Amino acid sequence: MAEIHPTAVVYEGTVLGEGVRVLEHAVVGKEPSLGARSTAKREPLPPTVIGDETVVSTGAIVFAGSEIGARCIVGDQSCIRERVALGDDCILGRGSLIENDTTVGTGTRIQAGAYVTAYSTLEEDVFIAPCVVTTNDNFMGRTAKRQALMKGPTIRRGARIGGGAILCPGVEIGEEAFIGAGAVVTKDVPPRVVVVGSPARVLRDVDPAELRENGG
Repeated sequence: MAEIHPTAVVYEGTVLGEGVRVLEHAVVGKEPSLGARSTAKREPLPPTVIGDETVVSTGAIVFAGSEIGARCIVGDQSCIRERVALGDDCILGRGSLIENDTTVGTGTRIQAGAYVTAYSTLEEDVFIAPCVVTTNDNFMGRTAKRQALMKGPTIRRGARIGGGAILCPGVEIGEEAFIGAGAVVTKDVPPRVVVVGSPARVLRDVDPAELRENGG
């Protein structure tokens, strides 16, 4: 049975799994309000689905059409937009945002104040540090051409993104790669390397002791 705080809003049709908790002033199942020039899809959205034992924390918002896995924490004042798929055992930190049409794999952790742009892919066990910014539009809304080319980053399994890093549109971060704090990533990053700086450059290989296959 789900637990819904009296001040929370859960829209009709929302599916809440066993043991779900929706805390003070949270909103689940909200329909989006799109601007006239928005590139987001406009077809009707299915109900929001929240997996077993997930917590939607104080002031968080989960939009209609998204599916949240089991045992997730949707942190205070965070937001998950429409058509987001969030895997099991994920953590979304306070004030962070996952935009529409994004997929997040099982076990991924997104810390406070991070921004995950629309049309992004994060695979399993990705780590996103506080205040990371991802982008998806090289034209910043100035041409019609942008709509066909709009794409967020693809962050492969086990990659780690340091605090305040910026990922440019369409870049791919390789499996187990490590992006240093404050780096500006303008091109694809190979697997298992450390990159730093602006623009980001390869510094060295990731220490084998830090790789997940070695218990890191």
